[in-house]
Amino acid sequence: MDLSIDLCGIKLPNPTILASGVLGVSRCSLARVASCGAGAVTTKSISLEPRSGHDNPCVVTYEAGMLNAMGYPNPGAEAAREEFAAVDQLPVPVIASAVGTEPEEFAAVAEILTALPFAATEIPVSCPHTPGFGLMGGHASTDAIRRITSLVRDKTKLPLFVKLPAGGPEVVDLAKAARDGGADGITAVNTIGPGMVINIEAARPVLGFKKGGVSGPALRPVAVRCVYDIYEAVDLPIIGVGGITTGRDAIEMMMAGARAVGIGSAVYYRGMDVFSEVCREIRTWMEDHGYESLTEIVGAAHQ
Repeated sequence: MDLSIDLCGIKLPNPTILASGVLGVSRCSLARVASCGAGAVTTKSISLEPRSGHDNPCVVTYEAGMLNAMGYPNPGAEAAREEFAAVDQLPVPVIASAVGTEPEEFAAVAEILTALPFAATEIPVSCPHTPGFGLMGGHASTDAIRRITSLVRDKTKLPLFVKLPAGGPEVVDLAKAARDGGADGITAVNTIGPGMVINIEAARPVLGFKKGGVSGPALRPVAVRCVYDIYEAVDLPIIGVGGITTGRDAIEMMMAGARAVGIGSAVYYRGMDVFSEVCREIRTWMEDHGYESLTEIVGAAHQ
């Protein structure tokens, strides 16, 4: 059964995409994920200047999911020129994640990365745990999203996705602002929160930054609802992200309206082969239920 999809003119062999922030630090790590069955891969977010990120520990699991507070560690946009110069040699499309503290920084990073052979650009405006970025940088308002998207649009001809926060009804307004700014697609959603886990033996928060974004199974129902609402309001392709661990999870997200699905935390739960396993589970479910193509599934919950 053919699971290939078209995402803003980008041909993916299957709908699974490595979400930004997980294993996307180098060309080699992206190649390894591609070899494990991902249909596309996303780099770790790249900033204009190098960043060391938050102090360890940066990741903690709990009974319903995971918290992380990485703080955007990366070597900066100039170093990315060399590291990702030959990403077009990978067997799947590579999406560049470009981030900044000011709208002009987003645009400056995107301009540098657009000269590299990436398939698309993604701009996260929704990180909940890094000062100066995302929610803590004031980027998740309609005005800010429209301005950031517009400035980046002027600097790149690549398909442009805006990664939105997990929120209430306002997520629809944020998606409309991204569309009005020139986005080609929406990525929904980022981690929710921030949340906190406290070690009661030590009487202190576990994470080095104390607070972190919540991901994993606990996030999935919120992400599904956000994708559902965006699908009804905005005619743009959606990459659905949040708690997708199994083929059934992926199908649920696609029925809500996602054309592709981002996988991140599930790499921890199921290992690197989660991409090929999710695809196998999608095929089995489709065969068992009489579906012949993914186009029959996308948005099916709205009928």
